[in-house]
Amino acid sequence: MIQEFKDFINRGNLVEIATAFVLGVAFAAVVDTFTNRVVLPLIGLIFNVSSLDSWLTFGNIDEETGMAVGSVGAFIGSILNFLIIAFVIFLVVKAYNRMRAAQEADEPAEDTLLLRQIRDNLAR
Repeated sequence: MIQEFKDFINRGNLVEIATAFVLGVAFAAVVDTFTNRVVLPLIGLIFNVSSLDSWLTFGNIDEETGMAVGSVGAFIGSILNFLIIAFVIFLVVKAYNRMRAAQEADEPAEDTLLLRQIRDNLAR
């Protein structure tokens, strides 16, 4: 059972998934900071509010934060965060697919290589 667990852990795909997860969490923190420190203050300037968290609020005031419980502005900030992350992931996947297609175009298919070998053997 321990050996099976070691084999499972050492499988290449698991390590790649774990690496992608860690990078994704770090990237989400970067995008969150970009959204909260750059994008949302610019939108706040446009709508003349200090923070989108305080824009279109409703409900009772939370004693710990001093802000309303509900906030449409905070929801809009989360949507912007999601859209930025989704767009960057789209660009990464698009670049990966383009690179992979170029790589596959450079390498002939296995059946093509086999046919070339047969042709060369027949020519001899």
